[in-house]
Amino acid sequence: MTPTLRDLPVDSLAGSRALVRVDFNVPLADGRVADATRIEAAVPTIRWLLERGCRPVLLSHLGRPGGVPDPVFSLEPVASALAEKIEAPVRFVDPCDGEEAVSASRNLESGAALLLQNTRFSPGEKSNDPEFAARLAALGDFFVSDAFGALHRAHASTVGVTEHLTPCAVGLLVERELEALGALNDPARPFVVGFGGAKISDKIDLLDAFLERADRLLVGGAMANTFLRAQGLGTGRSLVEEDAVEVARSILERAGPSLELPLDVVVTTDLGDHDARVWATPVDRIPDEALAVDIGPETRAAYEGRLDGCGAFFWNGPMGLFEDDRFASGTFALARAAASATERGAFTVIGGGDSAAAVRAAGLMDDVSHVSTGGGASLAFLSTGTLPGIEALGP
Repeated sequence: MTPTLRDLPVDSLAGSRALVRVDFNVPLADGRVADATRIEAAVPTIRWLLERGCRPVLLSHLGRPGGVPDPVFSLEPVASALAEKIEAPVRFVDPCDGEEAVSASRNLESGAALLLQNTRFSPGEKSNDPEFAARLAALGDFFVSDAFGALHRAHASTVGVTEHLTPCAVGLLVERELEALGALNDPARPFVVGFGGAKISDKIDLLDAFLERADRLLVGGAMANTFLRAQGLGTGRSLVEEDAVEVARSILERAGPSLELPLDVVVTTDLGDHDARVWATPVDRIPDEALAVDIGPETRAAYEGRLDGCGAFFWNGPMGLFEDDRFASGTFALARAAASATERGAFTVIGGGDSAAAVRAAGLMDDVSHVSTGGGASLAFLSTGTLPGIEALGP
């Protein structure tokens, strides 16, 4: 069993420095946090530690600075946003592995937290450099892993530090993720899976895993175009993953009738022209000059019907270009169907990334069973049953 906060020696934690890997990879705008969702997700673990007298020392990455300091990706704006959420002082120190950071961690007052600069400002983070990991480990007395969205990466702050600190445990956020995603190993029936997004190749392992596990797989988004091409249908100027057509054909053969493709699609001739015609057409009548950008009304009704009465539902990837209001109907319809299924007693999991953003945009975050905070991490966990950052914590 993966160790959790409840497995820690609670009676001896007071005054200890808890080195916590969080996921504060948040969007910034004009020097401020534009979306605090990931910060809010970490609050329960931080408060749990503060309430038990621990001194939280927080590590996170932000963006892809390439192993060098870049003010664009500084975590400093996050400190004030976090202080508001946890209602406690938050100190900020730059860099994350210098003498000042160690001194700040040792002198951190009770009831406060310390946020360190972006771990990816050092090349040792992504390479899991042992010396860099040891410097990070010097910042804490024990380790808490609570950045689910980063645990599919064997980095210094997710894996390397575990070789230097004892005990190690997952935080409340990661514990919830593992429970929710783990429940899909033996889901209630019928088990329906929705796949969207652009590429089959990004999700081939997960598709393979669910071919045996799911009762129905509902496909949408640009991914569906590649499957339609594999069936020999014309797709006009739609986005197609040309080098995955044979893979799609193989999946179709193995899946049989359990894999469902759109019956109709919404198309347009010009994505950039908001005055361009937008209409629905059967999938076998996509004009040569058109691009498929959403599932059509007949498909929406069919997919909604599959969720009516399902026991469990997992969804990863939007049904269309939902960022554009003209092409959001399919994605939002599936989000509403997921919420309705939840209300009827189904266990529903949204697999992070764009699907989570769509559910959030639809105002339904609280109307499904679980919204994962990790796109790639949730897919990797569902495909393999584990993650490097989980394995590193030991039994």
